[in-house]
Amino acid sequence: MSDKTVNLVDKRATGLLIIEVRNSNPNGDPDRESDPRQRQDGRGEISPVSFKRKVRDLVERKTGTVWLSVSKQFSPELDLSNFMISESRETKLTDIRNLNEEQFTEKFWDGRIFGNTELEKGRNIPVKTGVVQFGLGVSVSPVEVRRMTTTNPPVEGDKKVGMAPLAYRIVQHGVYCMPFFVNPTAASKTHCTQVDIKLLLKIIPYAYTHTASYIRSCVEIRHAWYMEHKSALGSCSDFALIDALTPARKKDQDAEKPSTSWDDYEPKELPKELREKLNDVRDLMNE
Repeated sequence: MSDKTVNLVDKRATGLLIIEVRNSNPNGDPDRESDPRQRQDGRGEISPVSFKRKVRDLVERKTGTVWLSVSKQFSPELDLSNFMISESRETKLTDIRNLNEEQFTEKFWDGRIFGNTELEKGRNIPVKTGVVQFGLGVSVSPVEVRRMTTTNPPVEGDKKVGMAPLAYRIVQHGVYCMPFFVNPTAASKTHCTQVDIKLLLKIIPYAYTHTASYIRSCVEIRHAWYMEHKSALGSCSDFALIDALTPARKKDQDAEKPSTSWDDYEPKELPKELREKLNDVRDLMNE
């Protein structure tokens, strides 16, 4: 990475994740006792921060299955010292803020991808937004939240098993759409390269399956659309692309009622007139 202008991201891209949730909590709301996030009309939400956390975790675990498998696909081999994670539980903020901008972007992959706003705290430098921005994931239809009481393990020295009233809070079924965008204008500031983006695209398909938990056991990305424009400025509307690939409920169903399965939705394809305005259209889940 000695020449910061070599292989920088040079094309705009639009992405759309189609995420199916079955009897799981894809993103708990701390303001509502970790209930699945939900807006006033009943539609579910997944915050961008929660998704980026999963991506960061998979890149950080250099001895993990995902990193070991994905990193083998790069030639030359990735230099681990250039793919560290700044927003890590192991990283001290004081250590980050002691770095200058060049040292920060050289070391931290998530800084190059998502931005390096930590560097501006206590200094006279502007906030640097990232090349990749994930939007809010919103369900196509309202979701039904179910709550159950579960048992707690006994406290040491206490033979009684406790109860956790309504602690198990899940979405019965939902299909969420989360857009994301690649903005090459920011690359000159964060030094985000095409290799950095390639790594992100290879990690995305494993974001849920390899970070599953007790309460998030059945969440899967059904489609991960990645649409590269023909120029840095963009060759068509982001919204037109997103709208074209957002699943719709079948005509015989009420879209304002929660769905019960993936079969409740109509498959979508990108129209020819939009496809022709793009360099490339890929479903990362097929790779």
